[in-house]
Amino acid sequence: MADSLNANATIFGPNVFVFDPRMPMDAIQSKVTAIFKQMEANEFGPERYALLFKPGTYNILFDVGFYTQVAGLGKNPDDVLIEGGVNVPAYWMPHRNATCNFWRTLENFAVNASPATNNTTTIAVSQAAPIRRVHVRSSGGLWLFQVDPETGAGGWASGGFMADSVVDHQVLPGSQQQWLSRNNKYGSWANGVWNMVFVGDTEAPAQNEFPTKPYTTIERTPVIREKPYLYVAGNDQYEVFVPALQENTRGPSWMDGNTTPGKSISINDFHIARPTDASATSINTALDAGKHILFTPGIYNLDDTLRVTRAETVILGLGQPSLVVNGRPAITVADVDGVTIAGLIIDAGKTPSPTLVEIGPPDSSANHAANPTCLYDLTIRTAGHCANDIGIAINSHNVIGDQLWLWRADHGPGAAWDLNPTKNGVVVNSDDVTIYGLFNEHHKEYQTLWAGNGGRLYFYQSEIPYDPPDQKSWMCGKTNGFASYKVADTVTSHEAWGLGIYSYFRDSPTKLENAVEVPETPGVKLHHLTTIWLTGTPGSEISHIVNGKGGRVYANSPESAMRQTMNEFPC
Repeated sequence: MADSLNANATIFGPNVFVFDPRMPMDAIQSKVTAIFKQMEANEFGPERYALLFKPGTYNILFDVGFYTQVAGLGKNPDDVLIEGGVNVPAYWMPHRNATCNFWRTLENFAVNASPATNNTTTIAVSQAAPIRRVHVRSSGGLWLFQVDPETGAGGWASGGFMADSVVDHQVLPGSQQQWLSRNNKYGSWANGVWNMVFVGDTEAPAQNEFPTKPYTTIERTPVIREKPYLYVAGNDQYEVFVPALQENTRGPSWMDGNTTPGKSISINDFHIARPTDASATSINTALDAGKHILFTPGIYNLDDTLRVTRAETVILGLGQPSLVVNGRPAITVADVDGVTIAGLIIDAGKTPSPTLVEIGPPDSSANHAANPTCLYDLTIRTAGHCANDIGIAINSHNVIGDQLWLWRADHGPGAAWDLNPTKNGVVVNSDDVTIYGLFNEHHKEYQTLWAGNGGRLYFYQSEIPYDPPDQKSWMCGKTNGFASYKVADTVTSHEAWGLGIYSYFRDSPTKLENAVEVPETPGVKLHHLTTIWLTGTPGSEISHIVNGKGGRVYANSPESAMRQTMNEFPC
């Protein structure tokens, strides 16, 4: 029988637990339960964990807290079955409020919920909590919120992401406000609140009743390479599978007995970074030698930039590792083909950085359409007492983003207007960039500045800053505030679907003139836009949706004062 006491004695270090179905189930149950108790409310703690399950069946039921990755080690999701349940609850916040349930990952396994949870899988999350390659077999379906037992109402939940997954029965968003569903299959989708976007799903709900039913549906995903993942090969050796680039896809890449197309890379071709002994020098030396990088869970304080110069380099994080930098980018990528960066938190330090991640130098010009660089499950975070100008600067052409959260902290120690300043979350300077799921919040100027042609965006969630101390502190020239989503005046082609911009001017009666600003040219098209006044100081408002058009939002009632929508722009 495998020894559960040695589950974290692998090449990945002590914060990665590799479970085997031959281990005693009660010992596995005890360990995963203890980790959840430690991580349930650990929003800004330093601990990080990856819980990895070798192929087989596990009769356990557990919850997933902050900075925890749960993943199967099979080639396909159904190779690992959690027979009992895997859930993300919101017990730690009042009234089952899940709006701070961030930074956790579920991927590459099947789950069948037990009667202990009413045969239902509950994943009550908000940003930076992706679901990938998961098969939810639970007869009660998948709930994206949690019911408050005191009131019987759904607790708040604010934005999530699911891709390449199958839910055999119903998906019930309930009180979940917004969501991106990409390349999924489900029995049915029950409802929506403000902004639900479906790209390449099978049997997605129709969008013809927007905004009464807040659905935006795109039949096929134009271009995607699914996120790489770790698995155990037939010889019990670890490998990383890198899916192939695909175009015009619909449904999961692995359903109906199919195997996701792609290639495997031996773990021997990776430099395994551990927080106890890693340095920027050692990682850059490995990169220069042609190694890929696998970051194990922990916090990495870097004294230099990590420089990716070789095509098709894979940088993959396990267990939400954090890279912290001061005064420089954490990662720069040369203008080369096919780089992957996935599963990382990039934290600004106390010394301001001009950019935290730079994809291609400013003079990038190569065409990467056949082999684009891909960014997956990245959090770019400026917490209290930290600073940077730009989160991600994209200068290479044809880049694909898939679930990106760029967050200037609105709460926590040292989070204040002058204490954790940032300018922009994302700046796109290059052409033919595609992003699925852009969550971009609280920066002091444009949240998103898109200056390249041919851009495509599928789902946008953006809270503008809470904390301007007064209107004069937040002006774009003579205009009230900075648009959340700004397409540069020089752009002639751009298209975006499912944009949601939300205000909570907590500290002053601040106004934003336009949630979105774009050039009025035939090649620039926007579909299904929503603005919401969440709450705020009386007198605060978003005055228009786009370019001076669309009504204002300024109060919680009547409903038209809280929510405004626009089906198409130009109208």
